[in-house]
Amino acid sequence: MMMTVKAFRTPARHGYAVETSPFVPRRLACAASQYYGIAGCGTLLVLDETETGISIVRSWEWGDGLFDVAWSETNEHVLVAGGGDGSLQLWDTANHNAPLRVAKEHTHEVYAVDWSQTRGENLVVSGSWDHTAKVWDPSLSKSLTTLRGHEGVIYSTIWSPHIPGCFASASGDGTLRVWDVKSAVCRLAVPAHKAEILSCDWCKYDQNVLVTGSVDCSVCVWDLRNIRQPVSRLLGHTYAIRRVKFSPFSKTVLASCSYDFTVRFWDYSRNQPLLDTVEHHSEFVCCLHLCVCVCVCVCVCVCAVYSTGAIHQSVCTQVD
Repeated sequence: MMMTVKAFRTPARHGYAVETSPFVPRRLACAASQYYGIAGCGTLLVLDETETGISIVRSWEWGDGLFDVAWSETNEHVLVAGGGDGSLQLWDTANHNAPLRVAKEHTHEVYAVDWSQTRGENLVVSGSWDHTAKVWDPSLSKSLTTLRGHEGVIYSTIWSPHIPGCFASASGDGTLRVWDVKSAVCRLAVPAHKAEILSCDWCKYDQNVLVTGSVDCSVCVWDLRNIRQPVSRLLGHTYAIRRVKFSPFSKTVLASCSYDFTVRFWDYSRNQPLLDTVEHHSEFVCCLHLCVCVCVCVCVCVCAVYSTGAIHQSVCTQVD
């Protein structure tokens, strides 16, 4: 793989989440917190990658830690963040001061937010350390439904890119769950790991395939039609896996980042699935996001955030 690296440093903040804009090329949002999110405030950053580096477009302060962020799929200026105070905040890049709306129904930290991507649907889902997931209208005026079933904290929620009103969640109880919003029930519970699951993602090309990343250092690919065992179990990380993401253009390619300071690229269809290991970081890698960018060739832009010093690093990687 061929790669170039750009970095952006925010002193006294620890990065937790990053997501690229679905509208503006090379624009990303980053959620960060003081003191590893245990105490102190949070910062939400909107950044642009340029030819020479990464620059701030907008930044806002929040009175508690911020743990996740997601862009609106219908408005290029709007994004939602989840906070340590149990709140969701709706932000607008045209508003320099305060969020458009704050919704606080969760009783513990909001650790995951996601904006639906399917046509004709405009919903937000949040996952919390109070063991619940909530689905919201896009204005955050109120939650539409609360889904219960997990017996541990929810670390990750992700909408299906294929099925309206369907999302997956990953929890500290070791299960991956698939939910139907209309009936407000769990359609499937997968005992995916014997340890906490910190992340899950849906394959963009197959509605039945998801991936999970766990504290047990494994990445598992699942086919929902047969959950007795994973399609593939990817080993190589030496510490907990913090985030997993499928490629936006390849069915079997995905990336993972870990507390072992690395980002790894995989193709689970190969006998030797590990494609590459990126070791540009000197601390925990807490998040990554994959997108297609326009260069001399088609490539993947990998944005990884690590904890100490909160460097938001853009890695442009050519994929064979």
